[in-house]
Amino acid sequence: MKRVIWPLTHLYRRTVLRRTRFIAVVGSFGKTTTTRAIACALGQPVRHVGWNAGVFVATALFGVRPWWRHAVVEVGISRPGMMEGYARLVRPDIVVVTGIGSEHGTSLGSLDNTREEKAAMVRALPRSGVALLNADDPHALLMRNATDARIVTYGFAEEAHVRASDVRCDVHTGMLFALHAGGEEHTAATPLVGQPMAYPVLAAVAVAREAGIDVPTALKRLAELPPMPERLELVATPTGAFLLVDSYKGHLETVEAALAVLGDLEAERRLVVLGEVEEPPGSQGPIYRALGRKLAHVADHVVFVGGRRQYGPLRSGAVEVGMPREVFRLAGRSARRAVALVEALLTPGDVVLIKGRTTQKLVRVAYALQGRRVLCDAPFCDLKPGCARCDQLERPPR
Repeated sequence: MKRVIWPLTHLYRRTVLRRTRFIAVVGSFGKTTTTRAIACALGQPVRHVGWNAGVFVATALFGVRPWWRHAVVEVGISRPGMMEGYARLVRPDIVVVTGIGSEHGTSLGSLDNTREEKAAMVRALPRSGVALLNADDPHALLMRNATDARIVTYGFAEEAHVRASDVRCDVHTGMLFALHAGGEEHTAATPLVGQPMAYPVLAAVAVAREAGIDVPTALKRLAELPPMPERLELVATPTGAFLLVDSYKGHLETVEAALAVLGDLEAERRLVVLGEVEEPPGSQGPIYRALGRKLAHVADHVVFVGGRRQYGPLRSGAVEVGMPREVFRLAGRSARRAVALVEALLTPGDVVLIKGRTTQKLVRVAYALQGRRVLCDAPFCDLKPGCARCDQLERPPR
C-alpha cells in the first residue's frame, strides 16, 4: 500500500497543495492535543487525530482541502530514519516541537538520539519558515541549531515569545492563566487542566499569530476546545468525586507531570490509581522509589496496578518520607480489583488520578467509576483504537 500512496501523496502535496502552508507537530508528548489546538485556533475542523505514523501521515495530507491556507499534521516516529521521510512528504512551513522525552527510548537509545531524529522535520524548514520551540525543554531549544528558519519560543520561561504565567485550575471550570505575547497580556480560559495543557494553547496562539489571526480571536476559539479522552481528562462521577484520566501513556515524564497536576487541584482528598511506568529509562527500583517519594507529597491513598517487583520500591519510597504504609493498596494486574479498592475509599469531593502504561488500559477503571459496565479484566491489551469502542469491554474474562 505504501508503494502506491506515498508517491501519490508526494504529488498531491507538490501540486494541489503547493500554496497551502503546512504546520508539522513533532515531539515525544502532547502532539495530539497541540495539533487539535492549532486547528481550533486557525478556525479549522478539529478532528480526532492520534494516528501519526506510516500511511496515517499520508492520509492526513489527503484530508487537506486545496483551498485551505494552512494545514496542521501530527507526525510521530518509532525507529531511526522515519522522520526524514515524513519531512520530505510534508514539506513543512512551520514546525512545532512539543518536547523530547523517554518514549521510544528502547528503539532510539537516548534523548540525544530522539532529539536528532525528530529534528529532521526542523531541518526540512525553508529559510522563510518558522521553528516553534518549547522554551522550557532544553532538547527542543537545541533544535534551533538545526535550521536557518526564524525561531519562535513558547512556554513559561521569561524569555519565551509566547508565555504563560499565573496558572489556576479548578475541577468545575477548567484552567485560567495569563498569556503574554507581543508585549500584551491576555486571559486564557480553557476546559483543559494542568500546566502541561497550557503548552498546546501557547503553541496554538503562536501559530495563529503567524497566520495573521489576533490573539483574542484565537483564545475565544480555544476556550471551546474539549480535552482528548485519556489525556488529563477531568470527568465527574455519579458519587460527586472527579477523575483525572491520563491513561493513554505512562512514560516517566508524563507520570511526574500528572502527579504535579493532581497536586494543583483543590480536593477533599487525592487518590492515585497508578500502573507501571512505560519504557522505564533506567533501573526500575530507583525509578519507583523516587515516584513513591513524589506520591507522598501529593496523594492520600494509592492503588497500584502492577507487579510486586515495582510495588515494593514504590511503597518504600513513600514510607521513607513519612507516608503511612496502610494507605497503599496492591490490585495486582487487575483493573476490576483496582475499581473495587477505589470504590471502597471514594467520597464526594475526592479527585482520583488514573495513570498507567498504554497496554494496561486503565481507562477501564475510569469507565467503571463513572457507572459504565466493565467486565473485561485482561492484564494487558494491544488492541487499537482502545477500550471506548471495543466489543470486549463488557465481556466477562475467560
